Parts: sequence; C-alpha cells; structure tokens
Amino acid sequence: MDHRLVHGIEHAFGWAGPDRLGREFARGTLPDPELCARLLTPARLLDLISRRELHNPQLRMLRNGADLHPREYLAQHPSSRGHRISMAAMPRIGHYLEQGATLVLDDLAPLDATLEVACRALSWWSGEHTRVNMYLTTQEASGWGIHWDSHDVLVVQLDGTKSWEVRGPTRPAPMERDAEPNLEPSGEIVWSGTLRTGDVMHIPRGWWHQATRTGRGNGHSLHATFGLTQRTGVDYLAWIADQARATGELRVDLGQRPDTDQHQRLAAVAADLLHRRSPADFLATRHREDTRTRHTTAFGIFGPPRAVVCVTNFPPELTVDDDIVTVQAAGKKITVPAVALPALRPLLSGNPADLADLASHTGVDTAALAAAFTGAGVCADLTADLATGYDGTTTTSQPATAVNA
Repeated sequence: MDHRLVHGIEHAFGWAGPDRLGREFARGTLPDPELCARLLTPARLLDLISRRELHNPQLRMLRNGADLHPREYLAQHPSSRGHRISMAAMPRIGHYLEQGATLVLDDLAPLDATLEVACRALSWWSGEHTRVNMYLTTQEASGWGIHWDSHDVLVVQLDGTKSWEVRGPTRPAPMERDAEPNLEPSGEIVWSGTLRTGDVMHIPRGWWHQATRTGRGNGHSLHATFGLTQRTGVDYLAWIADQARATGELRVDLGQRPDTDQHQRLAAVAADLLHRRSPADFLATRHREDTRTRHTTAFGIFGPPRAVVCVTNFPPELTVDDDIVTVQAAGKKITVPAVALPALRPLLSGNPADLADLASHTGVDTAALAAAFTGAGVCADLTADLATGYDGTTTTSQPATAVNA
C-alpha cells in the first residue's frame, strides 16, 4: 500500500522502513506539509463531531489539565422512537474552545475514511494495529500532565503550534498491565520545543511526555496521535496458551495437589509447543487470521462494482505453487489459478483497483476475481465515501473514483 503519510514519516525521520519504531525518539518535518490539511483540519474535526453519536470517553474535554464532566459537552437528544441519542453539545464546546480548552476524540478511523486509510497504511507498513486520536487545543490551554503511553506514538502536527517536553523511560518496556507500577517520571529531558504544522515526532512506548499551549497566547493546535501497539513476549506466550487447548494433556484438571511427575509432563508438553511454534509463527498467524475489518459490500445488489480495494488490516499473504496461487488474509484461505496473478497483485495492493482497466491490461476476468475476494471480506467495493480516503493520499495508477455512488 503506497501512502503519502508513510513516505513522509520515513523521509522526516531518515528511516527506511519501520525497524526503528519503538527503539528511538525521532523528530522531523514532512516533505509535503499540505498533506496535513488533507488528513484533517480543525473545521472538519468539529463538523465530524457535530454529525456523530458520541459518548464519553471517546469524546472528552479538558480545562486546566483536568477532564470536564461529560454533561458539560454532551447532550441527550430524544429520537422519534423514544430512545435518547448522545450528541456533542456544539454551542457549549464552542464556548469552552473560545475560552481555552483541549478537545480529545479517540479512535477516528471508524468515523472518517481518510484517517481509516491512513491507519491501514501504517498498519501495513509496521505490521501492528494502528489507531488514531485527535487533540484540538485552543488559546493557552494545557493537556494532560506528564505521562507515558503503553504503545508507540507517531505525532503529526496538523495545524497550529504546541509545546512539547519528552523524557526518557524509567522502567524498561513498561506495560499497561504490568508486574510493577511505573509512576515516577524520568529526569532526563530528551527534547523540548515547539511542533509546527507539518512536524512529526516518534515517542517510543514508556517514554514520558507532555504537551501544552500555556504561554503561547491566542491560537490553536491540532495534532493527530497514531498509536501502534507492538506485540510482546507476553502476547506470544498468551498465544501459546491458546495453542495448548489442542493438547489433551494440557486440558486435564490439575487437581488439588499436582505432583512432580505431572509438573514435568506439563513442562515437557509446553516446551514442545514453544519449540514448534516460534514468535515468527505467532506474528504470521496473527496477520493471516485478523478479521477486524470494516467494509461495505453490496454483493452486486446495485450492479457490479467498477472498482474495489483490499481492506485487510495487514497485507494478504500470497503463495505461488505451480499453477495455483493461495491467498491467506482476514481468516480466509482462497485459491485461484496462477494465470490470475497479474491482476491479483494490484487487486490486493491496498490501493484502489479499477476492474475494467485491470481486465484490459491483464486479460483476467477481474469481475469474478473481485467477487471472490469481496465475498470473503478481503476486498470491498470502492464506494464514493471510501474513495475520498484515497484521493490525494495514495500514489497509484488506479483511479480512486466512486463505483456505485
């Protein structure tokens, strides 16, 4: 998947791929700051909030570093059927923003096609699930005090300015659910300064940081925080435990007083599992079996689609064996004739694929091919709204236009 944000981050940090993700602090500037407005503007954020049913804690507001009560910025609207809908109270939100406040909207990818595509591109690039939160701060408001996150963070300053302080970690590889609390900030200031429109920054998991507009006067800041949660050895062992359910001896009750022989037998079976199932197997299986995709597929009810796009959270795995190609993605295994490979690669590239154009260039029946992969949840019809997420953010020869708008 070819996305301008991924290329811009690599250029800004001097990275060649995601290998340094989570390992070092990095800061730079996107080569094309105009991408920021394409991702989101303050006006578009407020418009998005005004048109969605939202609840706390997905939508939050802070003043003086503390959370406001949800009733200060959310209102319950009665529907015609008698139930209540939680909507943002925009006049109150506008009042707080005028005075100086921070508005936080978590997990925007399901709400906005452009950010959905950006998160998918970062997931394909990093091999890890990516979520995005948005922070709009006005006047001289501050955000949360100094803290650390349990995931790696990519900060993109979309508009305005904000002051940051980043400190080193105090506990190696801290986790949200950990054996010990991680409460004492580091005294080592790694960087302090101002992010401006187009600036980007990487803060590894466990590194302390805080951001504020205190002392900056009138103005605002809008920044996106892309959170990438990398898998750990603990996740690997949890996966091994799930694999153990297939072994009868590990399903047997321990009883009240397990003896030494039972311990040795269980240890031997567990050791064999660890030997046969490597961390690489865990990651590959996770990518193949991940089914957390969101897509719109009409199954041809409104006519055959003109364009489709792969919507899996991770790149599909293709295996070519003589005259058969096996595709594994979204928990499915699909086999197609190898003669379809010239059309299959662009179809599963993560960029929109125009079916008629692809058929004319490859001679492959792309309509049938697309039907197989949309039916399996690997691809989705390129609707008008979804197409906007690719327009101007990806570089592809396939046009990102609506199909059955």
